[in-house]
Amino acid sequence: MNQAASAPLLKRPFNLLLSESTVLKVRGYTNNLSATVDALLVEYVARQEQAQLARQQQGDAVAEAWNRFHAAQGSFADDYSTL
Repeated sequence: MNQAASAPLLKRPFNLLLSESTVLKVRGYTNNLSATVDALLVEYVARQEQAQLARQQQGDAVAEAWNRFHAAQGSFADDYSTL
């Protein structure tokens, strides 16, 4: 079994500043605000990591396309190099 999956989650207190009106409203939907915020943060981090991966993949694709173009066409500056 995966050790990370079987290990208990470490939890510790953090101070958050939340809108009082929002907290009063959310109390009607959940009795465990900490678990709700934690779940929302897990989702947020996963979306941010996915977006970062997508940007990296897009950058890699652009670099690869440029490298293919350069290999086939050469560089504009090659005609003017003094080296």
